[in-house]
This record gives sequence, C-alpha cells and structure tokens, in this order.
Amino acid sequence: MGAIVYHASLNEAQEDAALSRLLGREMQRAPFDRLDWYALLARECLDPARCFLAAARDGDERAVLPLRQTAPGTLEPLGNWYSFFTRARWTDHGAALLEGIARDLSRTHDQIVLSPLPEEDVAPLAAAFRKAGWLAFASPCDTNHILPVDGRSFAEYWAARPGRLRETVRRKGKKGVVDLRIATAFNDADWAAYETIYRLSWKPEEGSPAFLRRFAEAESAAGNLRLGIATIDGKPVAAQFWTVEGGTAFIHKLAHDESAKAHSPGTLLTAALFEHVIDRDHVREVDFGTGDDPYKRDWMESTRTRWQVAFYRPLAPRRWPAIAKALVRGGRT
Repeated sequence: MGAIVYHASLNEAQEDAALSRLLGREMQRAPFDRLDWYALLARECLDPARCFLAAARDGDERAVLPLRQTAPGTLEPLGNWYSFFTRARWTDHGAALLEGIARDLSRTHDQIVLSPLPEEDVAPLAAAFRKAGWLAFASPCDTNHILPVDGRSFAEYWAARPGRLRETVRRKGKKGVVDLRIATAFNDADWAAYETIYRLSWKPEEGSPAFLRRFAEAESAAGNLRLGIATIDGKPVAAQFWTVEGGTAFIHKLAHDESAKAHSPGTLLTAALFEHVIDRDHVREVDFGTGDDPYKRDWMESTRTRWQVAFYRPLAPRRWPAIAKALVRGGRT
C-alpha cells in the first residue's frame, strides 16, 4: 500500500490512536509538539474550525504538520505567542511523507508561512515542499535563549553568573523581606495570586488566561508544573510559571508587582527556580522561549535562531508580488 495523505480535525486526531501516540507525552518531549497542546490552543485561543493536522501514513510511519487557515489560500502553523516553536513531527522514517503532505496542500492553497521553526527543521521541510513544486524562502525571525546545564550543580552555574546579579541576590536575600515558594501541584489560591501579580506587572494584558490555567492544570496532573510565588508580609509580589519535561525546564511566564521592585522579588524567585530545576529536577537544559530581551543574557549562556519559512506556489499570480519581494531579500532554499 502506498502513502495515504489526509486532513484530520483536532477531534478526529484525538480519536486516531497512531496520531495520538505520535503526538503524545510518550514520544514528544516538549509541550508545543503535543496533540493536547494543539487542542487546547485551538479551543481557547484560535478558531477550532480552521485548525487541522495535515497528515500522511504509510504502514506504521506517520508525518504530521499542524496548521490553521488564516485567509483564502493561506496557511500558518497551529500556534501563537504561547508556542516557543512550531514544527512538523514524524516517526523514525516518516520524513519522506512530508512531500506527499506538501503536494496535497498545493491543491487548495498557494501560500504557507511557518514560524518560529527550529533550524534543524528548515531543511527537511523546504526539501519536501520544493519536490512538491513549491518555492521556499527561509529567513531568521527570532532568538531563543537557552542554558545548557552540562551536568553542573546550581552552585557551579551560579558562580558563572554576572557579579552584579549574584550580589543583588545575596543582598536582597539576606534581608529576609521576600519569602519564596515553589509549587509543583496546581491550586486555586496560587493561580489567583499569579493572575493578580500579572495584572500588576509591566506585562501587557494576558492573551488567554483560560488557556494558561488549563495548561497549568494539565501539567500539574502530569507532574511537570513549577509555579514560583514570592511574597512580602504575606502579599504575593512575584510569580513565575515554569514546566519541566523531557529534561528541559521551560520558562513560560514571569511577572512581578512594580511596587515591590526595590526588593527584587522577581530576581530572587528566578534564582530559586533555577536552583530547583537544576539540583532537584536535574534538567539538561533551561529554555527561556523566544525574544531577545537583554535581561535573559544574565541567566542564559547560549542562543538559537528561530526561522520563518515561506512557501509559495509559483503559478499563483496573487503570490507573485510576495515572491518578488522574497527574491530581492534572498534566503531562497
């Protein structure tokens, strides 16, 4: 039997045992690659009717590209600002099935823009789409700050931090004004504290509080939640939402009450969470998501480029202006 290419709604995908396994916790080591992430994101943040999985199967092999339709003929990844990255997934020998997916999508669409992609995913996707007759243009789109732990203890990691950061933690921690706690199980009071602090912080309005709460509840049930709360005289003044999975600690959200800034509760809490995930969870890596914020350099030691890849059907006249601009910019793969 040859390869079979099909589209599955998220409800259909959840009833497909092979897809559910491929995109489940057993095989995926980051939340952004899982079917439960796509389903929750679609339900709380996007239009579920426009979200689907472009899939292919050949025997036991599978390949999946999570997508959403954003305009006539246009597809984007099934992700948003909560996603550290988006990408296709496939079984051990399933990468060859991507060409069939690309060819099938060309029957109904003429533009697909995928980002942010890990660099290692650009080449296989571009190759598959080129073979299916698409033009492919890749360009850097964001920066991902990470910490490779390399087997160090927290003390060894901390000794390599900038002196001013270490001194801030030493001085402010010595005063004993800020109390720190890290919860590994979800409870309503902690989450209410997180939401209150977020509203008092410098952060913009949260895009979907319901999404984050449901995600935190699910990660708590899986044993992955690390929710840090800092208080002064019993009042919550800083909060951070991390998860730990597959040897990586993911820093999803952090916020602090600006009125307590003089006591550096956010900095103290960050140090406590790094100590927790390094010495207790023994993670191999800490991932600070996308965004090249200067403060991240104090905590992290490496960066990775995230990429955008735009695919166009060359015989679609409405895409010619975009193709011309892409050719001028360069980056064709």
